[in-house]
Amino acid sequence: MNETLVFIDEGFLDKLTKFFGKGIRLKFDKFEFAKNISKKQNLFCKHLFYYTAPPFQGTPPTEKERNMREGYDRFISALSKNKNITLREGRCQKIINPAGEIEYSQKGVDTLLTLDLSHIEKDYPLIKKVILVSSDTDFCPAIRDIKKRAEIEVILYSFFDRKRMSKFSLSNELISCCSKYFKLAKEDFWGARYKNVGSEG
Repeated sequence: MNETLVFIDEGFLDKLTKFFGKGIRLKFDKFEFAKNISKKQNLFCKHLFYYTAPPFQGTPPTEKERNMREGYDRFISALSKNKNITLREGRCQKIINPAGEIEYSQKGVDTLLTLDLSHIEKDYPLIKKVILVSSDTDFCPAIRDIKKRAEIEVILYSFFDRKRMSKFSLSNELISCCSKYFKLAKEDFWGARYKNVGSEG
């Protein structure tokens, strides 16, 4: 079985697990999830690259923000213990949209993922197929580059629905620049759930 690398955009994955969990994030083993979707492609997950950002902290942070940071730190500490996972952290920006609503956006994550994609040929010369879990068209230039220059196939795992005003609109550009596209389902997370908690616990 050939080896692969899995690249996960946590910002996208977080929204999707909340969607599948009806507002509650699904709890699952990130590396087990990466292994499972790799196995579906007859590939062995050699390494997982996980891209995230710590929760926004005000000056001074509110009690809610402090609690969120403590939970995030525990999550990162557990994730970092797995030598098969490389963690990349951007930052979180607080934005007030035109409607006066507060939104949060990850910054710097796209750049980190793009850099890692561009280094595959040098750092992992035997890898010829990688898996990307995202919905972001910002990765298209890097995907086209490694396909052309290094002849590396990029398999996309993402999600979209056809509901009006949905958070999950997927660009045809991202689908077309990848070698293959597969739609994620709740079952993909269920198969990687922690054994001592429910899928939505």
